[in-house]
Amino acid sequence: MSRHKKPVSLGASLRGATQFLSDRTGQSETVLCALIIRMAVVCLSFQPIAQVSHDHAAFGAEMGWVARSIALGHGFSSPFFPSTGPTALMPPLFPYLLACVFRVCGIYTATAAFVILSIDSLLSALTCIPIRMSLFEVIGERRAQLASWLWVIYPFAIYFSAVHVWDYALTSFLFATSFCFAQRIHLHDGSLAWCGFGLLCGLTVLSNPSVLSTFPFLFLLALLKVRGADGRWSRCGVVFLLSMILVVTPWMIRNCFVMHAASPVRDGFWLEFWAGNAGDTSTSNPSWAHPASNPAEMQLFEKEGEAAYLAHKRSTALTYVGHYPVSFAVVSCRRAIRFWTGFWSVRSQYLYSEPLDVPNVFFCTSITFLMLRGIFRWWKEARRELLPYLFLLIVFPIPYYLTHSSMDYRQPIEPQIIVLVTIGIVGFKDRIASADSPEVTTSRQYQAEPVMAYTSNRKSL
Repeated sequence: MSRHKKPVSLGASLRGATQFLSDRTGQSETVLCALIIRMAVVCLSFQPIAQVSHDHAAFGAEMGWVARSIALGHGFSSPFFPSTGPTALMPPLFPYLLACVFRVCGIYTATAAFVILSIDSLLSALTCIPIRMSLFEVIGERRAQLASWLWVIYPFAIYFSAVHVWDYALTSFLFATSFCFAQRIHLHDGSLAWCGFGLLCGLTVLSNPSVLSTFPFLFLLALLKVRGADGRWSRCGVVFLLSMILVVTPWMIRNCFVMHAASPVRDGFWLEFWAGNAGDTSTSNPSWAHPASNPAEMQLFEKEGEAAYLAHKRSTALTYVGHYPVSFAVVSCRRAIRFWTGFWSVRSQYLYSEPLDVPNVFFCTSITFLMLRGIFRWWKEARRELLPYLFLLIVFPIPYYLTHSSMDYRQPIEPQIIVLVTIGIVGFKDRIASADSPEVTTSRQYQAEPVMAYTSNRKSL
């Protein structure tokens, strides 16, 4: 038996439509302002990136070297400046994007630098949209809009999109959108939305597989919400898994056949693990441990080949950890502290080589304090909606606690951090104080229309 919705008055409909249009207008303003700020920084940073050097390391380093190989017709290979053959050290999405820019604008040209940084800046600006949508359903438009404005001026979001040629902005945008999908997909009926969700998650993994550990929980969260809305959760789950597998599997097959080793998306974990656990704690990630900055390691990489070189590093690193487990535990704790505060050492030699670490420590620690305050406030008001964020903050950093950590490694989850920071700053007070106001009641009725229609259609079936 179908259930009819209560008619909505003309005045309420007009107010709802007005709010809908104003929400879109405010959203466009944040995206535009974010893009303007980032493009201003791009105009100052693209020329130094394109300056001629012996290896063009400033132009994306490993990402740029692989993109150069693709643009020259040599395929996905040579993750370092010398030609070293096929590789799986890098995930494929950003190198192919950069290779397209190289083919159109020239390899390592100033035009190419300007174009790729502009694309990154646009993606970073568009991330305002999933940030706002993730918070809108939980705490209302005012707080959601504030979160997107904080992203507009967030220094990390600006710096890592407008100054560095890397996958930071691409991954942040894709993952923030995937996260938003997981929160809202129960509002949509049919398999098409779940197919899109799976395709999006697959693309995100191909951009940066560091987010893969979080997808099982987001997937289960979305399924539980569909089940709670009387949806066909089993069908939705199958569609999602098939769609995600469809995107990721071809690359996995390529790696198995080309690299002759099991490397699902990328195979560089053991190199990073060895770099962070080779006994040198002067920095979190010593430069001498990488072939790109150590000729001796580069010669060894060329001699052994990528698969054998990484297997050698795996054996060496595990042997070291087995002999010095206490040291490994201590340095892992130091990496965890660095991930959330930016702090590594107070040695004068280290601070001389990293002069920006001191202000960075104050900034990162402040962000972490506000984030924790936001978690505390959210936990008191709406624990269920907080769980995805808590799981993300617990699971995502684990590989970096084991290898090495710095601010660039946490960029995929910075949008979610900003959401928590927003609540840490302003809390839930306005929502509680205005819960019974006519404007909020009308707004909630308007927002609830899709959910009511969805439930009604399900019960009529």
